[in-house]
Amino acid sequence: MVTRRNFLQQTVIGSVAATLGGTTLASCSESAAEQQTSTEPPTWPLAIATWDFGTKANEAAWKILSNGGSALDAVEQGVMVIEADEENTTVGIGGAPDRDGRVTLDACIMAPDGGCGSVCALEHIVHPISVARRVMEKTPHVILVGEGALEFALAQGFKRENLLTEASKEAWEKWKETSNYAPKINVEVHDTIGMLTIDQKGDIAGACTTSGLAYKMRGRVGDSPIIGAGLYVDNEVGGAAATGLGEAVIRAVGSFLVVELMRQGRSPQQACEEAVGRVINKYKDFKDIQVGFIAINKQGQIGAYSIQSGFNYAVYAGGNSQVKDANSHLK
Repeated sequence: MVTRRNFLQQTVIGSVAATLGGTTLASCSESAAEQQTSTEPPTWPLAIATWDFGTKANEAAWKILSNGGSALDAVEQGVMVIEADEENTTVGIGGAPDRDGRVTLDACIMAPDGGCGSVCALEHIVHPISVARRVMEKTPHVILVGEGALEFALAQGFKRENLLTEASKEAWEKWKETSNYAPKINVEVHDTIGMLTIDQKGDIAGACTTSGLAYKMRGRVGDSPIIGAGLYVDNEVGGAAATGLGEAVIRAVGSFLVVELMRQGRSPQQACEEAVGRVINKYKDFKDIQVGFIAINKQGQIGAYSIQSGFNYAVYAGGNSQVKDANSHLK
């Protein structure tokens, strides 16, 4: 069993260290000897989220983290900002509908104690992440779907709302003229916000929320609400979140794989790179899709990697906010 103490002793950094407010950002050229002899102390708190719009989520999370709040509260409140943003067409209200014109949302959340909750194909609720947390805390289950998830949300006091904005409706009606589904890398495929936080106690939590692929088949669910695919957290080791084409992430059980590789001694960067390699090996048309991972370990080190170039992520640490471009398999 990996304990916090021996995990920190064997942590592999896997990169030239670039410091953001005292937090190590992993790239990929540090020697193995340097990786194994690093003695930098853990630096908390920390928030990291996929894509540049994650900066808004990080800012909300930082208000909680910097005041001694929990990683779980921070990660929920952070992604709620994006869920409520009508201009973001890939998450929450304003999300692109399925091919039948219905906005269905997916989300999951993981707590430091191993608790987790998820909702799939949830309609009419702006904040699926909060419903997922209620599933985790108020039911004996992990996943609720469709009408059952909606009934539960309404019973918990969530308000039923129309999620299809005029802008999304117009775009859907234009799409119907051809009904041609062709995902566009880093446009339609960045359909997720995945977020990881570490609080002042060193506890880790994660959240992932999305409206899924635009104009998907009704009932389609991607990786985002699937524990171990779109998100995974182990408080002794670290956490990971995925973005991109969910079908490809699910085949590799991507986020669990990243965390398990970190358990075996890889740095967050090395783990993300190896996980992308696993996705590529399992998906023959990988040149036509995007998949990206972000990861943190217990020491507060960060990794990010993707198939295609163009994937970025937001980091908030030491009172500083930055957007970083991830390295990629294809340039």
